[in-house]
Amino acid sequence: MPVTSASQNKPQTAPQRRGNEHAGRPFLGLIDAVLVPDPTTFDFDGAIAESDAWALWTWMSRDVAPDLMRPDLSPDDPAAREALDQAMPEILQRSRDVVNAAVADANPEAERRLIVQVGGERPYSRMGVLRNALKCRHLLEKSQSFGRATNALTDEAALTMALQSMPLNDHAVTALLMQGAMGQIGNPARLMQAVIRIAGDATEKAIVRAGFGPLVDAIFSHAQAQIPALQQHGAFADIDMVCRAVDRFHRLMRSVMGFVELNRLSRWSSIAAGLTTTVSELVEPKLKDVGPSINLALRRHSGTDRVDPDQLLAALNGCYVLATVRDCRDSLALNALFDQTWAQVGQALEIHVQRNLELFRSNPTDRVTGQRLDAAIKMAELRFNGEYAEVLRRARDSAERRVS
Repeated sequence: MPVTSASQNKPQTAPQRRGNEHAGRPFLGLIDAVLVPDPTTFDFDGAIAESDAWALWTWMSRDVAPDLMRPDLSPDDPAAREALDQAMPEILQRSRDVVNAAVADANPEAERRLIVQVGGERPYSRMGVLRNALKCRHLLEKSQSFGRATNALTDEAALTMALQSMPLNDHAVTALLMQGAMGQIGNPARLMQAVIRIAGDATEKAIVRAGFGPLVDAIFSHAQAQIPALQQHGAFADIDMVCRAVDRFHRLMRSVMGFVELNRLSRWSSIAAGLTTTVSELVEPKLKDVGPSINLALRRHSGTDRVDPDQLLAALNGCYVLATVRDCRDSLALNALFDQTWAQVGQALEIHVQRNLELFRSNPTDRVTGQRLDAAIKMAELRFNGEYAEVLRRARDSAERRVS
């Protein structure tokens, strides 16, 4: 796996918020299964952006039910979660009453004032989805269990029966359940193949008619959720997280693009094209940096030779990104850049490996050359294959044994 510094492995905490907002999870984690990170490029009845959930959580705890909601409590406190869960029917009823009163008010300013209190047009427009998620909160954990269970189903007939057991006639509930389940499913392509068998056709129309439109939306929603991990830049970027995000994006997108017959101008086609463009644009600069990073890290310094650990880390992580893109290129619009980078990195590594191996053979006690050679061999293993790297390691060991 890519190498990361210790600081990159520390858990990230939510920033402190003003007013009644707090660091933690909105609604004490009751609807975490359907929350998605910002920014979102399309809306879906089964997913709620974290920013919208925070805005609605703040409004409800401040203006709707301050006597029933304690935003300062920890989501890790079972008693707090249980208390909120028990109070939720009353909270939902109060929020409906407030909205209905504002909409029914003869004064057109009433709804506008409510929109301002809620936090803007966007969270206000997502209030129905949030209330539905809170109403179905007990089903969300079951949906996650369903997703984990499908990973263990080897019988295609059993998988088909499991999918058909979903409440497909209730679009709103199905959307939430699909969103919750998809986060736990390791092989979405297998699920999509089962859906196509049930629908009897691979066309969009057949899948929607069979009630599985929300499943495709959930796949796109989880693909979209990989974007924040790719927005890391600089020396402290967690490349391990980046590679996992690219791989997950690929698995999700191929489950749709590789099996479903999308209409060229349909909503799903537009979403897929937008996500592919966004992710490709985020990966592109990381791919362009691979070649220069390798040359910088593996070159011999004039004067007092040395190894720069940061440069070696950047080069090695770049090779991990390159190998990941190689496996996921069918879901990215980077073919020309990848082919060019792949060839350039291969040529550069062959030169650096040969040069450092010759230097090491002439002076096997040179610790700096040995470190640089070891790093070059590891990069060659990622770019070429394990067999080639093993040949190089044997050559290195042979040179070392001659002086022992």
